[in-house]
Amino acid sequence: MAIKYIPYYPDTIEGQAILDNFVRTRRMLKYRDNDKAVERIKRGMPLYEMEKQETVGDNIDGNIIIRGECLSACAYLKEQGKTVDLVYIDPPFASGVDYAKKVYIRRNPKVAEAIAQAEEEMQDDDLKAFEEKMYGDVWDKEKYLNWMYENLMAIKSVMSETASIYVHLDWHIGHYVKILMDEIFGEDNFLNEVIWYYRRWNIAGNSYAKNHDTLFWYAKNKPQYIYNQLYIPKSEKSSAQGKSWKSVIGEDGVRRSVQTDEPTKGVPMPDVWEISMINPVAEERNVDYATQKPEALLERILKASSNEGMIVADFFGGSGVTAAVAARLGRNFIHCDVGINSIQTTRDRLIAGKAAFDILEIKDGVSLYRNPVQTMDKLKSLIPGLCNQDSLDKFWEGAIISSKEGAIPVYIPNLMDSSTKLLDIVLMNRILREAMPDLPDDTRRVIVYYIDITDLTEIETFIADNNNTLIEVELRDLKEILDEVVVKDYVEFAVSEYKPKDKVFQNGFKVEILRFTSDRVQRKIDEYNQKGQVNILRGEEQSEDGTPQQKEKKFKPITISETGLELIEHISLDCSATEGVWHSDSEIKIDKLGYVSKNGTKTKDFWDGWVYCENKPLRIKIRNICGDETIKTVE
Repeated sequence: MAIKYIPYYPDTIEGQAILDNFVRTRRMLKYRDNDKAVERIKRGMPLYEMEKQETVGDNIDGNIIIRGECLSACAYLKEQGKTVDLVYIDPPFASGVDYAKKVYIRRNPKVAEAIAQAEEEMQDDDLKAFEEKMYGDVWDKEKYLNWMYENLMAIKSVMSETASIYVHLDWHIGHYVKILMDEIFGEDNFLNEVIWYYRRWNIAGNSYAKNHDTLFWYAKNKPQYIYNQLYIPKSEKSSAQGKSWKSVIGEDGVRRSVQTDEPTKGVPMPDVWEISMINPVAEERNVDYATQKPEALLERILKASSNEGMIVADFFGGSGVTAAVAARLGRNFIHCDVGINSIQTTRDRLIAGKAAFDILEIKDGVSLYRNPVQTMDKLKSLIPGLCNQDSLDKFWEGAIISSKEGAIPVYIPNLMDSSTKLLDIVLMNRILREAMPDLPDDTRRVIVYYIDITDLTEIETFIADNNNTLIEVELRDLKEILDEVVVKDYVEFAVSEYKPKDKVFQNGFKVEILRFTSDRVQRKIDEYNQKGQVNILRGEEQSEDGTPQQKEKKFKPITISETGLELIEHISLDCSATEGVWHSDSEIKIDKLGYVSKNGTKTKDFWDGWVYCENKPLRIKIRNICGDETIKTVE
């Protein structure tokens, strides 16, 4: 349960145009009691315990990566009295698309043939790989807008008086969010609608090709926001001279443009930016993240709207591009994301950039299987007997069929919607007064799962006093199911001393990985192989998106060796402590071609099955190719 609820910014800006077709759950929550509206609570941002997972470098600037939701991250920052000077967010676009990550089988250093094959440059299509869903961008419009409203209110509450915010969206939902931002930040604080135009090869269709995204830029307080004029450089052939202009804040606090004697730097930056998509062969594309944005885009934003030493925050951090650019430009950063893949991708990216930071995790009581969307997909198989029931309202996830009681409807909170995670009087009233009366007459019992609950005794008393049906309500803690799902991988290793040939240090230790198995990764591989075999039996082969493949390209099942080392992506050694905050004293990361990065530095070496360190390792952390991490103590 949350420690407490932190208030949002007091009020939205009054007198603005608003969207009136959805309920803002940030406001006073009400339920009906005998046809009378009763105000129950005024919910704020849920504050949970925060646990430090890892420290990288000295981190004197206080850079942080937070695994958790935007609301809870903002609650933590507000409780700590920390404000941010610039916000860039690239939230879900409500695009109706599920995003997947291609997972590549690494090369096994224990197999001589694999090492020989690794000498040849191979295309991605030739590598053994399967896809794994990372997150879903499928929303009901009203739920999306309510979710965005709460997040924007939370973000505003931790912005400094000179801060501004860029919200990156596209045609799917951007025009609705623009109205929300007018309401939250005020129309007078709107600065620009920036168009990011990107060239790409367009395919003929029945409408104009969609070649741009939109960024809405708002100030927290327009007279005080940070803006550094950027210019499109003058053509070398141009001989244009003259005076330039710059934006300054006068003693009266009003921003004005004034002429300077400096020579013209070029054409002032317009609100249409032509910045290329990331080239598939570019170095930054190695991050390999589905919704990755180019560093050039963030560099322009950070240079224009922040100064060195300021704090830049991204609460839907994704690939970590904001944090990476901030570190490179001398800004401090806060990266937040609910997905473990985002946290790992950003961590590795920042280590390669030699940045210092802490990794924090919000302890909201849920051990996510991988990430929210994967957990929701997996829940039906985790609850024994749960199946779809088309006759039930979509409020119910499905039903458990009992020989004695018939169909038992089951409610499961949506892990992607923070407003449903807390079982309180308001939600329970909705279940009793709205959802249960519409159930079939022969329904005897319902099961209500919860993640967080205000007070179990209070809820049970409310049910007893307000349940006007003959249906029994059973409450169950969803965490008990989720916690049982997280199964650690199995690893065998050996530690020995050695004398390094490179003379970097006199003596050292090496850890040899002997065997590694991952039941979860193996299940994913089995699913991939079964799908391929089924397609062969049908007389056709299909790609991951379901389109037919060329007939001459035969399906090759993925096979794993006895040692299983090809399932390893990352290994870290902690030589400092046997428990508590992780400190990586030595680490390697193996890319999809088998090349190794050592302590963030890329090499053209193939992994030899060993990890080396100067001091005796006390713990070892291994990340499999799907992102699950297992920690073992060295005996």
